[in-house]
This record gives sequence, structure tokens and C-alpha cells, in this order.
Amino acid sequence: MAVTEIKAKPPSALAEFWFYFSRNKGAVIGLVIFVALVVVAIAAPLVTSHTPDDQNRAMLLLPPVWQAGGNADYLLGTDAVGRDILSRLVYGSRFSLFIGVVVVSLSVVSGVLVGLVAGYFGGKVDTVIMRVMDIILAFPSLLLALVLVAVLGPGLINAMIAIALVNQPHFVRLTRAAVLTERGKDYVVGSRVAGAGTLRLMFLTILPNCLAPLIVQATLAFSAAILDAAALGFLGMGAQPPTPEWGTMLAESREFIQRAWWVVTFPGLAILITVLAINLMGDGLRDALDPKLKRS
Repeated sequence: MAVTEIKAKPPSALAEFWFYFSRNKGAVIGLVIFVALVVVAIAAPLVTSHTPDDQNRAMLLLPPVWQAGGNADYLLGTDAVGRDILSRLVYGSRFSLFIGVVVVSLSVVSGVLVGLVAGYFGGKVDTVIMRVMDIILAFPSLLLALVLVAVLGPGLINAMIAIALVNQPHFVRLTRAAVLTERGKDYVVGSRVAGAGTLRLMFLTILPNCLAPLIVQATLAFSAAILDAAALGFLGMGAQPPTPEWGTMLAESREFIQRAWWVVTFPGLAILITVLAINLMGDGLRDALDPKLKRS
């Protein structure tokens, strides 16, 4: 009687990704925090009982509920004009996530396009593009963003454009390096011999094999965008009052740091926890997507 050999079904790509990602406990914690932040941002009206701009002149600089003089209606206290800090933090998470999504989208799209052109065509085109990127990278990122916002004018939209332009060179260099590695491989040569056009080779043949490092870089750029936007808001060049953006909240409250610690502590903690969670996720993505780091 013949013995039928049963072969184990190979794990799916998603199962393999989760296996390597979940081995990094910090990345899992970061993912949980990030998902919680997204849920809170979406359900902001349900989470808080106040709007971010409501002012109660009878409750100026009210301490948190667990401190003497606190009020249960204002769990984290109020600011100098009687606005609920918890509500402003929750609604501020919407701005932070929006900033991250817009900045990363602009940086990735423009950076990948320019990097593809530089890596695929090479020669003088590559030299000119990379020298421009080197010039941009020679400036401190925050200083360059400040100069760009000063030219464009203060505001959240202009701040996001400036941060995206500052982050773009990282995606250009990463894409170019990946394209230079891939373009000489057999599958690309075979596609070219088979008659594939330039655009098909660039976007359908080469680009999909360059996505792993770009995804990791996009995650790290997301946290950097939140930090840069908060810094610009703190300096008065980003979101303008009364927008409940975390950096702007810090700027409005810095004069009360000695007499009302909560008005600066909670926005700072929100920035710290969010950026740390996203960076931990980025480490997990690197472990899961980089073949060199995978161990059987």
C-alpha cells in the first residue's frame, strides 16, 4: 500500500509577518498604544464631555481630579482660560495623526518618484538629484523647516508642507539605493527582454521589491513628523491658537509651568508616548520585513 505523504502548508505572508513582528514585545506594545490612540481620536466626541474650545471662567488652572482642589468634571484639570485639558489632548490626537498621515504621504510619493528616476536612469540625472538631496540634508531639519514656514507663512498646512520637504531626501536616497540593487537582477533583465516598457519596469517590476525598507522609514517618518509639527507649534510657526495641537498647547502654557505643572506635563507626555509607540512599531516592522534579521 502506498503511503501518502502529507506536506505542511507554508504559512501565509501575513502569518509570517505577524510571527516575526510579535516576537518583538515592544513593537506589540507600541501597536496596542497606537491603535488605542486611533480609536480615541476617531471617537473623540464620545470620550470627552467637553469640546476643546469650551471655556469655564470659574475653573481657571484647575488641578487634576486626584489633587486637592480638583473637579471630577475635569479629570486632568484646566488651562489658563478654563478649557478642559483632557478634551484638548483627545482632539489634539486628531491633528497629530492627520499631520503624520499627510506628511508621510507627501514625503513617500515625492521621494519614491524622484528616487526611482535617479536610481533607474543613473548618470547625470542621478548626480544632479542626489547633490540636491545632499544640500537639503546638510541643513538641520528643524532649522530648514522653520525657514520654509517663514517663507510660506505660519500655519498648520504650511508646516506640513515644510516638514514633508525636509523628510523627502530620506525616501529619495532609500529608494535610489534599493533600485540600484534591483535593476541589474535577472527578473528585471528578463522583463526588459520580454518587451516591458520603462514605466512598467519602474513601477510594476522594481518598485514592489523596494517596499520593505520604505515601509519602515515611513513609520519612523510618521513619528518625526509629529515631533517636528509640535516643535513648530511650540515656536509659533505651526498650528495657531486656539487649535488643540500638542505643541501649541505647550507654547500657550509655558508661562504657567511653575504654578500649574499639569498644563505642560500632559501635552508633553502625549507627545512622548505617541512618538515612542510609533518608534517601537518601526523596530518591529524592521524585524518583520528585513530578510537579514529573520531567523528560522
